[in-house]
Amino acid sequence: MTINQFLLLFLLWVCLPHFCAPEIMFRRTPVPQQRIFGSRVSRSDGKILHRQKRGWMWNQFFLLEEYTGSDYQYVGKLHSDQDKGDGSLKYILSGDGAGTLFIIDEKTGDIHATRRIDREEKAFYTLRAQAINRRTLRPVEPESEFVIKIHDINDNEPMFPEEIYTASVPEMSVVGTSVVQVTATDADDPSYGNSARVIYSILQGQPYFSVEPETGIIRTALPNMNRENREQYQVVIQAKDMGGQMGGLSGTTTVNITLTDVNDNPPHFPQNTMHLRVLESSPVGTAIGSVKATDADTGKNAEVEYRIIDGDGTDMFDIITEKDTQEGIITVKKPLDYESRRLYTLKVEAENTHVDPRFYYLGPFKDTTIVKISVEDVDEPPVFSRSSYLFEVHEDIEVGTIIGTVMARDPDSTSSPIRFSLDRHTDLDRIFNIHSGNGSLYTSKPLDRELSQWHNLTVIAAEINNPKEMTRVAVFVRILDVNDNAPQFAVFYDTFVCENARPGQLIQTISAIDKDDPLGGQKFFFSLAAVNPNFTVQDNEDNTARILTRKNGFNRHEISTYLLPVVISDNDYPIQSSTGTLTIRVCACDSQGNMQSCSAEALLLPAGLSTGALIAILLCIIILLAVLFAALKRQRKKEPLILSKEDIRDNIVSYNDEGGGEEDTQAFDIGTLRNPAAMEEKKLRRDIIPETLFIPRRTPTAPDNTDVRDFINERLKEHDLDPTAPPYDSLATYAYEGNDSIAESLSSLESGTTDGDQNYDYLREWGPRFNKLAEMYGGGESDKDS
Repeated sequence: MTINQFLLLFLLWVCLPHFCAPEIMFRRTPVPQQRIFGSRVSRSDGKILHRQKRGWMWNQFFLLEEYTGSDYQYVGKLHSDQDKGDGSLKYILSGDGAGTLFIIDEKTGDIHATRRIDREEKAFYTLRAQAINRRTLRPVEPESEFVIKIHDINDNEPMFPEEIYTASVPEMSVVGTSVVQVTATDADDPSYGNSARVIYSILQGQPYFSVEPETGIIRTALPNMNRENREQYQVVIQAKDMGGQMGGLSGTTTVNITLTDVNDNPPHFPQNTMHLRVLESSPVGTAIGSVKATDADTGKNAEVEYRIIDGDGTDMFDIITEKDTQEGIITVKKPLDYESRRLYTLKVEAENTHVDPRFYYLGPFKDTTIVKISVEDVDEPPVFSRSSYLFEVHEDIEVGTIIGTVMARDPDSTSSPIRFSLDRHTDLDRIFNIHSGNGSLYTSKPLDRELSQWHNLTVIAAEINNPKEMTRVAVFVRILDVNDNAPQFAVFYDTFVCENARPGQLIQTISAIDKDDPLGGQKFFFSLAAVNPNFTVQDNEDNTARILTRKNGFNRHEISTYLLPVVISDNDYPIQSSTGTLTIRVCACDSQGNMQSCSAEALLLPAGLSTGALIAILLCIIILLAVLFAALKRQRKKEPLILSKEDIRDNIVSYNDEGGGEEDTQAFDIGTLRNPAAMEEKKLRRDIIPETLFIPRRTPTAPDNTDVRDFINERLKEHDLDPTAPPYDSLATYAYEGNDSIAESLSSLESGTTDGDQNYDYLREWGPRFNKLAEMYGGGESDKDS
């Protein structure tokens, strides 16, 4: 406790009335109960009645808290009317704190507090007092209960539950808008004086905020506080007791106040005009640039929606709002063409999506800017007049006939010339060709609809000055049908006639097929090539015909098989016909007309062989083959593997190892020549098939003084006489190339020196072996493989 607080407490103690004075505290009061000390005769019964004297009684003592004296603090004095002052009575104290906090003088009845008492710990104490006879220890007064109340002093300052508060209030709020309420508590007794009466005041944060003194509610004090100018404020609030008077204790707290955002600022483009560039080759959907309007607000209050509201490029461009970056992305909406238009102008608007009606007066909440877009030229590939082409041609046209023309142009301002070619991956058989200059498509081989009705080609158009710029287009060639195929039997018919057949009996129904496909559909006519006495053909007029018998009965032993030529014709132009031959066998049938046996089986059965005979014949054939193989093996001659002198060149072996000369003793050992016994066994000749193995002859070892030349000559003579020695001396040299060829050079090394395309028509004159080259390189204006 500070000196100032002690002096304050002392002054209060002096000024306040002292209820603990004995003459005040222990004044005798009437007691409801009566004690009888004597007697007096009553008027009724003759006895004497005595009135009991008043004994002791008290209610409470008062004690000031936070006593700072050095002696025990005096509380009060207990005194009984029975106390004569001779020390015969003894005072006893019990209850809260008796004997520890509170003590009593058992002779005089004085009560003292042994230590300083804090009312905030305990506001009152309940005790019991009694006076007894010291000798007999019997009570002379009944036990009484009293209370010691602790008088409060202002020894506790107001306390806030939080040291720092956080609050927020929307910007642009009106004056008096409630922000937050702070409350301080005081531990002093609120029922005694002003020790616990708290008053609030603001120490820091003016003139922006104020506080209500009684409630602690913080309110705005200035109008139109703008978050964009200042967002954070720190306010210090003081709570002071004693009703805010001087000498009162105080406590403080800090309140951090944030201004929250409202949509009070419209978007704004930093520039009135913007310039963008885009290549004319940019595909649809390409982002060419972005625009962004700034907004001083934050969060959803700063969200902006972009749109194109005017300009000559509204059909060519579009704008998309990017939510994350709040930018407007301008994209290509339709294909651009530098040659058609080079500059577009757009008027772009940015508008807030969340507008607060309270701040309409600050609007409008939108802004506009002008965007100019320049289209830049690029070298574009050629453009065909159509996305695809369809040509129809009859299959009987002559080779070289033009079937159609494709057209393409260079869309650039330079208008470069175009070269056309065929993608040979779509025409592997090289049936078509194209004129490289004008795009005319013509045939280079005969067409056949029956082999392929459709041809799907790809034509390439490339700039001559820049061949990398090329465009492909699909060309569909439909081959139209021409009646160039004759009808024929639909299937192979295995026809038979019964020996007991009657005239007009049906033995076979035939039909035909035709590879052609006329517009009116197929229609076939059946007839006999010549009048036949045995069979006839009846046309059913539904592309089928019936084969009927003309005579009664057939004999398979006389004629086992009949050949019936049938002519089948179509009705298209020109009329095509063919003759199909039916093979009719004569067979034996039962009464129901079911075939039992035919002439072929009847003839083969008598000449049939048993299984044993077939096995014997097979064994004989195997034995003959084995004997023949053995004879050929014995008669095999010893033939050299080299069948002609021309093949000797295959035995030339070149060793590019030159040797080290006479001084090189490591590369050649003269001792080996002089000692043939040290040499390896002689190898057999590899160009003939040896019949017997010759044992190599061993020659005597040459003496050490033998001359090398004589030794080599001797060995050479010996090997010349040896039939098993290989013919290493048979060397043929060919250094003559022959006369010039009339075909001259076929190399392509000199083809680059020619000024134009070479003429390869002479390849057709060289014979059938050069037909393929003639087809590949011939044709005049044929295109190159892509």
